[in-house]
Amino acid sequence: MGFPSPFYRWRPHPWHGLEVGPEPPKILNAYIELTPFDRVKYELDKKTGYLRVDRPNRTSSFCPTLYGFVPGTYCGDRVKALMSDAVAGDGDPLDICVISERPIQIAEVILTVRVVGGLPMLDNGEADDKIIAVLDGDAMWEGVEDVSQLPTVLVDRLRHYFSTYKMLSPDEDRVKIDAAYSREHATKVIHAAIEDYAEHFGGG
Repeated sequence: MGFPSPFYRWRPHPWHGLEVGPEPPKILNAYIELTPFDRVKYELDKKTGYLRVDRPNRTSSFCPTLYGFVPGTYCGDRVKALMSDAVAGDGDPLDICVISERPIQIAEVILTVRVVGGLPMLDNGEADDKIIAVLDGDAMWEGVEDVSQLPTVLVDRLRHYFSTYKMLSPDEDRVKIDAAYSREHATKVIHAAIEDYAEHFGGG
């Protein structure tokens, strides 16, 4: 019996070894670092591909959704160019927030998600967009095609979380988040992040 192709004899690096998604920029893969139940901020260790404890939550806020990144993306000059006042991309994979009706309580899982919009986050002058998506096949959210169709309170909670989750940080990061943008603009950001990745790491 033969092995499936591709066959991962060892665990692939979540950022560099997984596909962007089955139908980018609309249907993506999301690698989850953080769940709404976590009291500790986890972040991908870029060298090993495992999750590392970044810091305990310094505020009482919990991330309202699943949170992670899109494999095979990079926030560089093309992503920067889409955000006014940005002096650079943040040099990380593109962040993504995933809405799911059923609670998912574990991280380090891969989700297939459908993009509906995003948040333009400027962090210390760097473009740090947060794409907003829904879990693909989730019956509760199957009719949602754009962020404007989401409950306003949910989008407000996301904006509040990312506006405040660094407030007690010793380095006093300055964060600015404008109103959520549409799926149409989100696809431009995703395209830019895919092209930035190809340029920065080669390939594409």
